[in-house]
Amino acid sequence: MQFNSINTNAQSILALQSLNRTNAELAGVQKRVSTGYRVADARDDGGAFAVAQSVRSDVAALTAVNEQLGGAKGLLQVTFAALSQVSDAMREARATLTRLADSALSTEQFNQYKAQYTALRNQISGFLNDAKYNGRSLLSPSAAGSSNPENIITIQNEDGGQFTINAIEKATLLIASAPANAAAAVVLLTSTASGAGNFQPTEDAIGAALNQLGTTDQYIEKQINFNKDKMDALNAGIGSLVDADLAKENARLQALQVRQQLGVQTLGIANQGPQVLLSLFR
Repeated sequence: MQFNSINTNAQSILALQSLNRTNAELAGVQKRVSTGYRVADARDDGGAFAVAQSVRSDVAALTAVNEQLGGAKGLLQVTFAALSQVSDAMREARATLTRLADSALSTEQFNQYKAQYTALRNQISGFLNDAKYNGRSLLSPSAAGSSNPENIITIQNEDGGQFTINAIEKATLLIASAPANAAAAVVLLTSTASGAGNFQPTEDAIGAALNQLGTTDQYIEKQINFNKDKMDALNAGIGSLVDADLAKENARLQALQVRQQLGVQTLGIANQGPQVLLSLFR
């Protein structure tokens, strides 16, 4: 029998092979416990790791998209705040312009109201000029439209899909200069001709701009929230694909540690086998 050979110890070899397998399994379990991943790299499961990396790339892209959308949202909110102030100033300007249309005013009274109207117009102009975020403005000197160079084109998803935030022509949001007399004030109040700073068309343009900005801001907010929900879903999918079940791994770790101890003891016993042969020569 090979057991009676001092050159070959079959039992020791078998015990060593078993111990090596146990050590290899134990190393794998310890890796999963220490990293928290069932698939920490391509050596664990190449296919699963490749899928996980692809999904992680989508998550990274969505994170970048939301950062860009946040910038667009900031610009919208600044512009919305400016136009809200303009809208409030327009109410005061309307009251002042109505007083200027009264031909019964004395010259002194007319001049006082005219100065008040001019101050309000300057305030409105200042709000429009200061509506900037990170050096950009949605209030453009050019006519509104798809070809306006001030339009903001931003990404909205991980595939690079884009949408456009249309700029607003600034000139349509500013009322005309103070009238020279009551008759001119009446014209500014009653005329519906656009592009001349007449009150009603300007007020309508401000309302339309606020509506456009509010609607676009709501859309961006929904897109940001959708992207966040999508990232949560993708991360959950990655987790189910590569995360380790730590409760199960802990149980396996305990069992393998016992097997390792038994393997060491078994190997020690097997290594004692050749010593028995020495008793034959006593």
